[in-house]
Amino acid sequence: MVTQLQSPEKSNVIYPDDNGEPMSNNTDQFRLIVWIKENLELLFANDPNVFVAGDLLWYPVEGNNKLCQVPDVMAVFGTPKGYRGSYQQWNEGNIAPQVAFEIWSPGNRLTPMIQKFHFYERYGVEEYYLYDLEKLELIGWQRVEEKLEQIEQMEQMDGWISPRLGVRFQLSETGLEMFGANQEPFMSFVELDRLRQQAEARAEQAEMLLEQERSRSQALELRLRDMGIEPDRL
Repeated sequence: MVTQLQSPEKSNVIYPDDNGEPMSNNTDQFRLIVWIKENLELLFANDPNVFVAGDLLWYPVEGNNKLCQVPDVMAVFGTPKGYRGSYQQWNEGNIAPQVAFEIWSPGNRLTPMIQKFHFYERYGVEEYYLYDLEKLELIGWQRVEEKLEQIEQMEQMDGWISPRLGVRFQLSETGLEMFGANQEPFMSFVELDRLRQQAEARAEQAEMLLEQERSRSQALELRLRDMGIEPDRL
């Protein structure tokens, strides 16, 4: 058995966990990044080998700490969940993130976004989705051999289903909507909490009605016994 040793040059390289750039430029961009990331986490919560991250540095090549990008959201199939300071691809079975999301806002500049596209194309992203907050437009690319080719979809990809994620995209007057494979819509934490509160209220009401029914039943039994009738013999 041959053991492959890491070269001293590579082992001494430091891969920063922070590139000095903010996660987002405004509250809407931040909200969407968190919304996509957290809902994908929820969607694949039961699969231990789907890793989802937001605003995480991705280094594709060992020994080169200058070559990196930070997808707003990325999903990686085939590598376990867990903490990372950065995504160092050579430590992940050399698995590149298969899906990347970017949220375009007025604070983004064109040149870095073009650079990101070429990076994703070169280093193995299978699906790339770019959502424009101002125009409420979604553009997607899918890998065809060595290239990312734009997805040809009527009405700005309305109804497109991601092959990897199984997620359906829908565009409305209010913006981007996404649905899981079970057609459950992606929700914000506030919406999920509201549903939880409603479920708890329904459960409490059902328990209260059950308790009222128990009280009525006990009262009836007492009345029957007062009349000399044993309820168990009826």
